Amino acid sequence: MSKGRRDGGGLESPQRRHLLGRGAALVGGAVVSGTVAAQEAGSEPNGPPNIPDWMKVPGADVGSEPYGTPSPFEKQVVRNIPKGLPQYISASSRTPLQELDGIITPNGLFYERHHGGIPEIDPGQHRLMVHGLVETPLILTMADIRRFPSESRIHFIECSGNPGFEAMSGRTASDLVGLVSCAEWTGVPLKTVLAEAGLRPEAKWVVAEGADAAALTRSIPIDKCLDDAMLVYSQNGERLRPQQGYPLRVLLPGFEGNMNVKWLRRLNVTAEPAHSREETSKYTDSMPDGTARQFTFYMEAKSIITRPSGTQRIDRGYNEITGIAWSGHGRITQVEVSVNDGRTWTVAQLQAPVLTRALTRFRLPWTWDGTPTAILSRATDETGYVQPDFKALTQVRGMKSFYHNNAIIPWRIAESGAVSNGFVKA
Repeated sequence: MSKGRRDGGGLESPQRRHLLGRGAALVGGAVVSGTVAAQEAGSEPNGPPNIPDWMKVPGADVGSEPYGTPSPFEKQVVRNIPKGLPQYISASSRTPLQELDGIITPNGLFYERHHGGIPEIDPGQHRLMVHGLVETPLILTMADIRRFPSESRIHFIECSGNPGFEAMSGRTASDLVGLVSCAEWTGVPLKTVLAEAGLRPEAKWVVAEGADAAALTRSIPIDKCLDDAMLVYSQNGERLRPQQGYPLRVLLPGFEGNMNVKWLRRLNVTAEPAHSREETSKYTDSMPDGTARQFTFYMEAKSIITRPSGTQRIDRGYNEITGIAWSGHGRITQVEVSVNDGRTWTVAQLQAPVLTRALTRFRLPWTWDGTPTAILSRATDETGYVQPDFKALTQVRGMKSFYHNNAIIPWRIAESGAVSNGFVKA
């Protein structure tokens, strides 16, 4: 670990200085002192010692909004819908990562990717068929599925094209890697349902099919099905939203997002994979020698700084660097941050809880001295794998591939404090 001052600012403990260079002094953590600070505060109509306007009248009726909504002052915190992509049939939206704290993505901001539009499914009429290499084929209603013993677990889902190798020009964290989100999922372990049906010895794969117009189909190795795979019907405590597969979807922790089949209607137990459209012409990785990698299920270790990040602006002095890290192979064990374009690295603090196959929040105190620089993060997971930089990754993978780009992402900070994408030349 590197310590002390370096290009772009210092990394000493914030307890050794005033955190903010102007405004009020912090005395005992609670007292505003200083004549200038008091005069500045008194000049604000709704600041102390004045009584703010919102204390002078009763507030809104608790029943005015049947479903709770955010503050109108947070109206900019919305899903990022790409303007250049026709938002019909095959479409996507991105999570505004740079606007969020913690590790849980609110349901209304969870990223989307769908291939045949969003079906409107009546849960009372929906059925799940389990057939193929099983002893007892099943047709289950949603009521049947909810009778099985349930679990709740926190996991991320990430699109494997987050981002493509030639799609590194986004302005914000959301533009670059907004196709990742994390939630608490509730449902039934898939192995419980398969045990109810009874697997035959030759069962090696389970082919999952969605009830959307695309009938999206993916093949899941039986080992994953009998490990941590789930059939989920709730997300963050409420039923799945239609965009997330209502009333039932597959959850495969750590696997690429496309495999977490939404609107699940069929599980066909087989001896061979289906080699469907989504695992042949799509979701395969083109290599420099002309071959293609298939069934690259796991999402590798990855991280991104979300504050400060693209389109934001910082002041000289103390700033907290924070972001998220994740790995399909398990827990994040370390995140390092560089404040001098990768010349030296400092280990960041990981915020609890640090969970397997979930987003992990990291934080690092930093004092910026106003020198232009670049900041970046790299993650290490419990297998010992270290997130590579873009040059090292493309030396192996080339530029023909679209999927599984987990390269380090730099943010460039100008003398003005403006933050921009480090992949884009100023």
